[in-house]
Amino acid sequence: MERTDDYQRHNCKSNEMVEEVEQTKIRLLRASVERQDPSSKEVDDLTLRRFLRARDLDIQKASLMFLKYLKWRQEFVPNSSISPSEVPNEIAQNKMFLQGTDKKGRPITVVLGRRHFQNKESLDEFKRFVVCALDKICARMPPGEEKFVVIGDLQGWGYANSDIRGYLASLSILQDYYPERLGKMFIVHAPYIFMAVWKIIYPFIDNNTRKKVSLFSPCEGWI
Repeated sequence: MERTDDYQRHNCKSNEMVEEVEQTKIRLLRASVERQDPSSKEVDDLTLRRFLRARDLDIQKASLMFLKYLKWRQEFVPNSSISPSEVPNEIAQNKMFLQGTDKKGRPITVVLGRRHFQNKESLDEFKRFVVCALDKICARMPPGEEKFVVIGDLQGWGYANSDIRGYLASLSILQDYYPERLGKMFIVHAPYIFMAVWKIIYPFIDNNTRKKVSLFSPCEGWI
C-alpha cells in the first residue's frame, strides 16, 4: 500500500512538473507568435499547447508551425468556416459519419472507403471537405477533450476508390494544421490490394501519427 501511495505521489509531482514546463513554454510561444502575427491573440492556450506538443515543446519549431497554420487558415478558410454547400460533390458520396463517443469521451468518425471516389476536377473541393469535416468533429468535442477517433472501414474498397493524391492531401492537412487532434485511427477490413497504396502513403506519416494508426485486414487481424 505504501509503495502504491509513493508511486501516486511521484506520478502526481511528475505531472505537475510537466504542466508547469508546458505553461512556461505556452507563455513564451504566445509572446513569439503575437509579435509576428497580432491575430494570434485570439487563439487560446490549448491550441498553442497542441502545436508545442507536436514539436516536442520546441518553441521555435512550434512557432513556425503555428504561423504557417494561421496563414493557411486565413487564405483557405477566409470566412472562418466551410459550408457543406461549398463541397456538394463530396457530400453527395455520403462517406463520413459522426458516431457518438468512445469510453474516453472522444468523438468517433466513421469513413466508408468504398464510397469515396477521386474528384478528378478539383482536389481543392476534397481538401475543403476534409477541413469542413475536421472542424465539425472538433466542434463536437466535450469540454476537456481535444482528440477524436477515426474508423476507416475499407470493406468493399477497390481500385476504383483509390485516391493517393487525396489521401496525401488529407494527411497533410491533419498533420500540419490539426496537430494533436487525432487520438486513434483504426483502418479495418483492409483488402490485400490496399497494401500497395498503403506502402506509398506510409512514408509520409510522421512518427507521432504512426503510433496512433492500427491497420486490420479481414482475415489476419492487426497488421
